[in-house]
This record gives sequence, C-alpha cells and structure tokens, in this order.
Amino acid sequence: MIAHPPQHPPQHPPQHPPQHPPRILVVDDDADLRGSTVQALELAGMAVQDLATAERALDFITFGFPGVVLTDIRMPGMDGLTLMTRVHEIDREIPVILMTGHGDVQLAVRAMREGAHDFMEKPFSASQMTELVARAVDFRRLVLENRVLRAAAGQADDLEQRLIGRSTAMIDLRRRLRTVGPAETDVLITGPTGAGKEVVARALHDLSSRARRPFVVIDCAAIPAQLMESELFGHEQGAFAGAMRARTGKFEHASGGTVLLDDIAALTPALQGKLLRLIEDRTVSRLGSNEVHPLDIRVLATARVPLEAEVAAGRFRADLLYRLNVVTLEVPALDQRREDIALLFLRLLTEAAARHRIEAVPQVPPAFLTALGSRDWPGNVRELRNAADRFALGLGLDGGGEGETAAGQATVRLADRVAAFERREIEAALAAHGGALRPVYESLGLSRKSLYEKILKLGIDKTAFIADGEGS
Repeated sequence: MIAHPPQHPPQHPPQHPPQHPPRILVVDDDADLRGSTVQALELAGMAVQDLATAERALDFITFGFPGVVLTDIRMPGMDGLTLMTRVHEIDREIPVILMTGHGDVQLAVRAMREGAHDFMEKPFSASQMTELVARAVDFRRLVLENRVLRAAAGQADDLEQRLIGRSTAMIDLRRRLRTVGPAETDVLITGPTGAGKEVVARALHDLSSRARRPFVVIDCAAIPAQLMESELFGHEQGAFAGAMRARTGKFEHASGGTVLLDDIAALTPALQGKLLRLIEDRTVSRLGSNEVHPLDIRVLATARVPLEAEVAAGRFRADLLYRLNVVTLEVPALDQRREDIALLFLRLLTEAAARHRIEAVPQVPPAFLTALGSRDWPGNVRELRNAADRFALGLGLDGGGEGETAAGQATVRLADRVAAFERREIEAALAAHGGALRPVYESLGLSRKSLYEKILKLGIDKTAFIADGEGS
C-alpha cells in the first residue's frame, strides 16, 4: 500500500526537516518491477509514491522536496535522464538514482558526472536497493538541515539562481516574491510569452508552507474544451459517454498544494464561471455527482495578454479577474532588462552543454555577448534558451552552422577569449556562493589576492551577486 502525505499542510513552515518516513518517488513504466521496488522500500519503512511516467513525477518535485527520486532510464515519453535534468532545474541537490539495464551502464556513469546521485544495474537485490536509497535519504536530510541553518543565519535563498538578473526589474520581482511567496493569497502572474511566468509560479509555491505538497500545472490552452471540465473537476462513473470509471480532477489532486492555471484567458466563459465559484468557495463537485469536496489549495494564474483588455472585449469575466488579481506580479520581457541578457545567456549555455552531454562549455567572445544585448528577443527567455542550445551544438546564433560561429570567433583576440572565460567562471562561482568570496577563490584554486585582482581587471561587480544587495 502506498503511503500518502497528510491532506492538510501546517500553517507555518516547519523549523526543522520533518521526522515522518522519507518520501521516495519510484518512476518506471514496468508495472511489475515498479511494484516489487515499492514493496521492498515500504518494508524498509519508507513512504513511497509509484509513478508510471516521468512527467507525472514532476508534479511532486519542489525546491524543498524531502526525498529521493528512483527512476528507470529508458521509458516512453520523457526518459530518466531528462527527468533528472528537470528535477535538478528545480533543485540541484535532490538525489536522483538511475535504474539501468546492462547496455546503459556507460550512459549511467556519464549521467553521474552530470549530477546523478548513483545508479543500479538490473537485476538488483532488494537489500542493495534499500541500502543505496537509505544513503541518498541521509544525504537529502543533511541538505535540508543545512538549508535551515543557513536560513537561520540570514543567508540568501536560491531566487538569484532561478531568476537571473541584476536589472532593477528583476531585483524588484525577487523582492516581491519573497514577500508574497509565504502568504496564502492567490496571485496573477502576467508577462509576455517565454518570459518565465511558470518559473515565478513555482518559486511562489516553493516559498510557501505548501512547498512539500503537489504543484499542479493546468495548461488551459492545450486541453481540448470538451475535456477541460472533466480534467479540472473530475467525474463519476457514467457521468457521460465513455466515463467507465470515476476520476479525480486536477483540483482535488492538488489539495494541500498549489494549482497553476497557465494561460487562463484561454478558458471558455462557461468554465470561467465554474472556476470563479470554486475559487470563492474552495469546494469542488465532480461531474455526475452532487457531493461537495472541500479544497485546500492556493491558486496561481498566468496571462500572456492583458486581462483588462479581454474583459473590455467581453472574453473574460470581470469578477474572475478581480478575484484573481489580489496580487499581480509582472515578469519583464527581455527588452526591458537588456543588461541581464549576457549573464542569462552564459547560464543557459552551461545548462545546454550539460543537457547535450558536451564535455566543455563553448567559449563565448565578448563581442558576441555584446551583440546579444542589442538583438531583439520577441520569444524572450525561451528564445534565448533555444539560441544557447544552438550555440552549444556549434550551430551559431541562428543555426547557421559551425562556420558562422568560427567566423565570429576569428575576429576576437585570444586575450579577449581568455578574459571572457575567466569572467564567466568567476561570475558563475559568485552566483553559486551568493557573493561570498572565500568559497569562490577556494573553488577556483586562486588566492584571495588573485581573485580580487581579476575582479578589478574584469570589471565584475561582486555586490550584484549578493542577495539583492543584502549581506556582504
């Protein structure tokens, strides 16, 4: 039997990591193997959630997830390596253990260099698996305990890593997130396509007391209108033709956690009315049933078009807008924070190199970074990420091939390339350590004096990496 977490979260974040049994996500499309794995872990006293798809696992992953992910590598849809990458985009210190067949051992070893906690070759014994998972659980517990201690000491959170930027717009957004995140209020998140609205939503969830409960994303534009009501509210057996069994809706599934309504303007007027009632009453009734189920959820919504204009055009309910925008957070477009583009591109390039298993991150000439800042990016961060992927693969900025990249680099002096490399490495280290200099020069193998000299020579503003200017 799978143990489920309590239905009602605490009113305030715990001061110490929870003492309940460790939570393990077991992800495998093989039902028999998944079942035997779950049974062995439960006999070892662990709370387990078994999942047939990697996509489903991401509903449970938050920055504060108090457990371990145990996943097969080869699965239909999203594979285990992609799941590991997505998990580490949320929290790089969540242990991910890979289950692999004999032919994938080299792949698993490479994955460990990229951040996998460990791997097991099939077939494996129950004792081997439980011992490995137990060690990963101990590692995760220490990580969470250290975070509590660092928070108590007033050290920075990870928003600077999630929402990169030194611009005034990004500093203000991070400050507002720290204020609104722990609150229970619903939030409307606005901004153009690709700006990072879902990243902001997940940060709100992870900063709240609901961080250890599900974060459920509902793509209002992607689900067909005829299926949307059943997806949101659930249905009973026989509620309509084809309803062979009862189904829990997204809102019920998220109880205790957070629901993100992505692109809420895409909902039909009829569904907007039902959603308004649900948000106001915090109750839901499945299709085909009169039974009312109470909901304990926080509702976040994103909009890529101005909802006030949609209201004026008669396409969006004014009362729903007023109910949602108790707090509104605006995510700026890239052209509103051009000073962030170079730094953001370097971070995305590093991630792209890891994702495509490229041994060394390609060097970026300073002139190239300057050109990025003057270019238009209508697709915002999403378009910039695609450009970083192409550059990592040697296809240049616009997919023009290696010649384009080589031609751009040929005009740059070697000294400039070295300076660009040093700048990137030092800025990445400063960002990783919140601007603290000692761990930076120790991790880079420099003396304190050498680091200071390079910071001055390269014109790096180290205060920009201290949490929004706080601390030293």
